[in-house]
Amino acid sequence: MLKNSNSGYGWVSITLHWLTALTVIGLFAVGYWMVDLNYYSEWYQTAPHYHKSVGLLLAAVTLFRLAWKIQQPSPQLLGARWEKHLAKLGHIAFYILLFSLFMSGYLISTADGRSIEVFNWFSVPSMGEWIANQEDIAGEIHEWLAYSIIGLALLHALAALKHHVINKDNTLVRMLSPSTSQQPTLNEEKE
Repeated sequence: MLKNSNSGYGWVSITLHWLTALTVIGLFAVGYWMVDLNYYSEWYQTAPHYHKSVGLLLAAVTLFRLAWKIQQPSPQLLGARWEKHLAKLGHIAFYILLFSLFMSGYLISTADGRSIEVFNWFSVPSMGEWIANQEDIAGEIHEWLAYSIIGLALLHALAALKHHVINKDNTLVRMLSPSTSQQPTLNEEKE
């Protein structure tokens, strides 16, 4: 099952979710390591090249993911009303943070007027410097956004575990496989 249903996620949504999660964590780890590189490090230019390339590809995947989400049915959220409300706000926050992160990364990388080479496959052109000290200001914002996304991802994971262990519903399980997402749990059968 590739597409979502009212009761669960399809393979496309599941794959996009985990691809995004792993890529965001990987980019965060590389970014954290990268800031301490000095000019004499063999990774000084290579690490940022890969970081930017993967980041821009993730931006494209996130645009596709948002378009997919808009045209697919959304599985019913499980849990109490406040949990459903927080889940919706959390998902909106993820998209806002991700697109803000992509934009701040772009502004860092193109402040000097150079385009961004994506794995030497293609270039994303620069729009130049919009404000004075753009690179530094965007860099600060980029760092705070990255930490915010990791913090939100941690809360997201804890909420999924809470649903699995305490609520005993399929919130976590249905993001692992479409076939298991269609099976009701004891709590869902009572509703």
